[in-house]
Amino acid sequence: MQEISSMKEAVSKVRENILSACKRAGRDPKDVTLVAVSKTMPVSAIREAMSYGLTEFGENRPQELRDKQAEIKEALRWHMIGALQTNKLKYVVGKTVLIHSVDSLHLAEAIEAESEKRGVVSEILLEINIAQEASKHGIAPEELEGLVRKLAAFPHLKIRGLMTVAPYTEIPEENRPYFQKMKQLVVDINSKNIDNVYMDMLSMGMTGDYEIAVEEGATLVRVGTGIFGHRAYPPKE
Repeated sequence: MQEISSMKEAVSKVRENILSACKRAGRDPKDVTLVAVSKTMPVSAIREAMSYGLTEFGENRPQELRDKQAEIKEALRWHMIGALQTNKLKYVVGKTVLIHSVDSLHLAEAIEAESEKRGVVSEILLEINIAQEASKHGIAPEELEGLVRKLAAFPHLKIRGLMTVAPYTEIPEENRPYFQKMKQLVVDINSKNIDNVYMDMLSMGMTGDYEIAVEEGATLVRVGTGIFGHRAYPPKE
């Protein structure tokens, strides 16, 4: 990947790449949302990204999200993209526009309960382990329809679509079949005409492969390194 000389240049390059991918796929660029993955990044970096017009930010630690929202009062659109524990939902429900990482009935039930308590409807994506990697979170594709049918009856949840984290690869093209399968899962679920369920969101594609993801139907791409540069990870809790 080409070294970035400035964040401004990086944001511009990502936007250009999304535009080009949309042109290749015959898609409207307005249908693709760039989520800047700001996990581990300081508030100063988020503010710089905001100055280049970015308003959608993705976090993967609920307490980090809480701390950043305490400092940044502007009306940003925060996304929860990381694995969630039920005891951390108080930092997420009602404080994010979309929870990307719902990967079990247990978690969905807890989000429903917290949403009811707060008087909100939580918009969620169901995370699919599309490559069946042991190291990844997510629902097996064959379990999706059964879970959707159960969650469709939850009054405080709205299933907006699906999310996946594709395998890491040096060759982005290798992930195209996974993205195609994700798009087909959305089409298949919508064809079932399940009450209260219509999927219009597909969160897939990261710094290394978001252009391929856009070509295959992604409506949200999660780009961190491609905007902020390489990050130093803090020790795990």
